[in-house]
Amino acid sequence: MSKKNSGLMAYAGTVGALLILCVALAFLSKNFLKVDNIMSIFKQTSFNALLGAGMLLCLITAGIDLSVGANATFGACLAGMLVSRGMTNSILLVLIAIVGGGLIGFINGTLLTRLHLPHPFVSTLGMKNVLWGAALLVTNAQMISFSGINGVMWLGSATIGKFPVSYVLVLIIYVIMHIMLTRTALGRSIFCAGGNMEATRLSGINSANVLTFCYTASGVLAGLGGVVSIGRSGICNGANAIQPYDTDAIAACIIGGASFSGGKGTMIGTMLGALIIAVLRNGFTLLSVSSAVQNLVLGLVIIGAVLLDVTRERMEAANNKKATAGK
Repeated sequence: MSKKNSGLMAYAGTVGALLILCVALAFLSKNFLKVDNIMSIFKQTSFNALLGAGMLLCLITAGIDLSVGANATFGACLAGMLVSRGMTNSILLVLIAIVGGGLIGFINGTLLTRLHLPHPFVSTLGMKNVLWGAALLVTNAQMISFSGINGVMWLGSATIGKFPVSYVLVLIIYVIMHIMLTRTALGRSIFCAGGNMEATRLSGINSANVLTFCYTASGVLAGLGGVVSIGRSGICNGANAIQPYDTDAIAACIIGGASFSGGKGTMIGTMLGALIIAVLRNGFTLLSVSSAVQNLVLGLVIIGAVLLDVTRERMEAANNKKATAGK
């Protein structure tokens, strides 16, 4: 089998799952295939896809960023704080949200690489709680409206025809990141760091800088996701920092073929995973499924994604063992 065909086969299961899900929902709800609903799915996908893109970089390095959702909320609340104090310059507000997210990501990377915390699970989980508290503090635990700040709202609410601008932005970012991961020395260094850290060190790659870049990029994308979330809701709300946005991002990556053991993952797979999560959530809404059942099913999807990852790793290890024995 050629490398190209092998790559296509890697997405066959994910694409098949997405198609089956869409066909099932089309039968269950007459509104599912309406143009407005499809565009709504793309709009819903945008936020998770941005968080998932940053999460993928961390997962490829055998790490994780549990603070992405709280970071997105904090970025939005940081902009909201400035709005409450009279700032109306949309460009500055957007930049502050993005730079704020990037700074948090840089701190996460520094805690891991320079202060040598044992695993990013610990530092990013702690950062999630820090950001939850910080988001509530900067907004005085109040929801802040961005009504009239059209430049900030535009990214998450504007459309080209009926197609959401936020999803166009996601597609552009995914293309750039796909090229970066597959065609550049930095991309090869990221995969190398996830595959074998010691080999990375011996090959002369500064793994600390690579990891710091990945967590900083995750923070920047989270901040951008925060701006998109403002356009979707028209407000910022610090209480959203505790929402399971990070688990949705992890699920999108794992469903798309990434691995907790590192060294694997693609932008195409992550996009497919994000679409599956968005279609699921959209279907729950159309079918008026209770929030309890929604959480139950999405929890099972995440467990299933992890189980799929473990099974895939075992099968690959068994195949490699057979191949070695055959030689």
